[in-house]
Amino acid sequence: MSDQHKDKNHTPKPEKKSCCGGDHHSMSDLSESKARPGQWTCPMDPEVISDEPGDCPKCGMALEQVPPAFGSTTYTCPMHPEVISDQPGDCPKCGMPLEPMAADTSDDHAKKELKELTLKFWIGAALTLPVFILAMGGMVPSLGIAELIPKSISKWIELGLATPVVLWAGGMFFVKGWRSVINRSPNMFTLIMLGVGSAYLFSVVATLFPHLFPDSFKHHGEVGLYFEAAAVITVLVLLGQLLEAKARSRTGEAIKGLIGLAAKTAHRLRDGEEEDVPLDQLHVGDLLRVRPGEKVPIDGEVTEGSSLVDESMLTGEPAPVQKNAGDSVIGATVNQTGSFVMRTDKVGGETMLSQIVQLVSDAQRSRAPIQKTADKIAVYFVPIVIACAVLTFIIWAIWGPDPAMAYALVNAVSVLIIACPCALGLATPMSIMVGVGRAAQEGILIKSAEAVQTAEKVDVLLTDKTGTLTAGKPTLTDRFATEGMSLDDVLAKAAALEATSEHPLARAIVNAAKEANLSVPDASEFESTTGGGVSGRVDGKMIRVGKADFLRDASVTLSDALMQHAEDLQNKAQSVVWVSADDEAIGILGISDQIKESSRGAIQDLHDAGVKVIMVTGDNENTANAVGSELGIDEIHAGLSPADKIAIVRDLKSKGSVVAMTGDGINDAPALAEAQVGIAMGTGTDVAIESAAITLVKGDLNGVSKAIRLSQATMKNIRQNLFFAFVYNALGVPIAAGVLYPLTGHLLNPMIAGAAMSVSSVSVIVNALRLRYTKL
Repeated sequence: MSDQHKDKNHTPKPEKKSCCGGDHHSMSDLSESKARPGQWTCPMDPEVISDEPGDCPKCGMALEQVPPAFGSTTYTCPMHPEVISDQPGDCPKCGMPLEPMAADTSDDHAKKELKELTLKFWIGAALTLPVFILAMGGMVPSLGIAELIPKSISKWIELGLATPVVLWAGGMFFVKGWRSVINRSPNMFTLIMLGVGSAYLFSVVATLFPHLFPDSFKHHGEVGLYFEAAAVITVLVLLGQLLEAKARSRTGEAIKGLIGLAAKTAHRLRDGEEEDVPLDQLHVGDLLRVRPGEKVPIDGEVTEGSSLVDESMLTGEPAPVQKNAGDSVIGATVNQTGSFVMRTDKVGGETMLSQIVQLVSDAQRSRAPIQKTADKIAVYFVPIVIACAVLTFIIWAIWGPDPAMAYALVNAVSVLIIACPCALGLATPMSIMVGVGRAAQEGILIKSAEAVQTAEKVDVLLTDKTGTLTAGKPTLTDRFATEGMSLDDVLAKAAALEATSEHPLARAIVNAAKEANLSVPDASEFESTTGGGVSGRVDGKMIRVGKADFLRDASVTLSDALMQHAEDLQNKAQSVVWVSADDEAIGILGISDQIKESSRGAIQDLHDAGVKVIMVTGDNENTANAVGSELGIDEIHAGLSPADKIAIVRDLKSKGSVVAMTGDGINDAPALAEAQVGIAMGTGTDVAIESAAITLVKGDLNGVSKAIRLSQATMKNIRQNLFFAFVYNALGVPIAAGVLYPLTGHLLNPMIAGAAMSVSSVSVIVNALRLRYTKL
């Protein structure tokens, strides 16, 4: 057992025992550890981690698998995502069948599970029908069952038919129930084991040794048998498990769809020859040919040729994108018109598609804060139900009508069978799984369930300007230089320092130098000041490129002429980049960035949703005001450093606002992390994306309003599920105990209780699946 997964709750667990009971794999103890790709976990109890499939020891659900890199398969439990294994099986906590964590599209394990459940259900149903007819036929005298087959004979037939149903078809319930006892994690299968086991064992003893029972157990001189209850409940629970397995298989369709986008092979060029190879055999640096109509096999860069590439799977944008030599291409996008050669830059888990799959899968198995309420209740749920069953037995045994003990047994079994902790446990994780998958289909990548819950309450959105409100593809439009300096010399010196930067303004400067065919010198002693600018030595002089304040802080003199030019450019909504040599400014560069077409409509949608929009930008005030006024932004804060943005976030939070922050640059990363919901543009830097809870692949604000609407729909769905689960159990247990008997004279048959229990958990999953059709 690995040290990194030690159980902080000291839950006892035999060493070298897998979640399936094997002895050649180990399952990590219950902890907050995160399952590794390829391991198995449970969506209800993510601290359960295993190297092979099985049942969750806490809730009994089947473990599900964390998606590994393409080409390998791991499994986990939908209720306990901490249960992880590299082989299929059942969850050691809840007993549910383990599911592939989306990387395995073959569905072999899911098909095997469904096949076994289907076989057991139909054989169990076929054997149970005659048991039911024999037991209940006496209630319909016209059938003449009692005359045709006397009770002295029928009881042996019932024993013979019910035994394989309970012990073979329903044997897995006893295994899961016993495992839950060993792991001290009572669950639904604990109750089924006790309920069905009690009815079956009582009936076996009554058949073999009827003389052992006192008169209080007898009706008309015969001890009542409950083979039909044990068999019917087993079959109904099997039906529920079968329906649940089919429903759960649909919750992972979003990830399966993403994985299905990937190409299967690539045309590799080697020594002048072309060969078809699987993707898992590609290496960084391999040259690949992509023909018209084919999928781009892997992430890389075009080295030869040009084409239009459909990137809608990544961005949602239907218009194809022109790709020329030097442009990057993403695996699983579709090449349209031309043929090109590309160089492989990323393979395996480093590719964009693989990272998206991993991100979506991790989020699906994360736990929302609202789940903590259900978890606290679930800890006491089964013990309370067992106590209720014992109390029911005692009350009916003492004060019930004759035969009192028979009534006591039937009602106690009904209480055990009707209670459904699974409905309570599944309420949140199923909705999260489906909701996060739905978001991925819209190009919204959510990292955690907590982000889903928090986004619902967002009332203030802070947004950066460049790359968020604007296209993020600025171009150099104006240049000014001091007397004695050439415009090209100013641009070349600036490009020398900006060559390694990822910032959009830096790229605009470098691209302008390339288009002008300038000779860009080398820079040394390079230093970067986040939110300010860059400095370094070029041609023996200390060159600084950045904001005016950045230069002032270095005691650089700014001429009045350049200051006037800068103000004029800012009034035209252009960003101004200053360039200095040693202690004197030598020029300015005016860079314009077009406002995204989607920004206006997105901000209006946010206003309609009651969200206040505030611009926080490091750009100058004139440029920020020009953009903000055109878009109708509520507040504008310009000239901010990363620390200033954090201060604004903290101030809003202190006033009770739920703050979301959008941005795409390194300077936005601290504020993204500080906000309750950080939203990064997928077109931005890796640092920004890593700091955010939500990433918008397409990179426009429309995704923010979609994310908020999805959050609202998901949380509404979760509350519906929790309400149903609470109400079902709150009403079901007392009715099963017989509280309505004094008023109606009727009791709840254990068979009906079993049917209700199965329907309850299935209904929660079906309700969660409705999120797949949510309109965003």
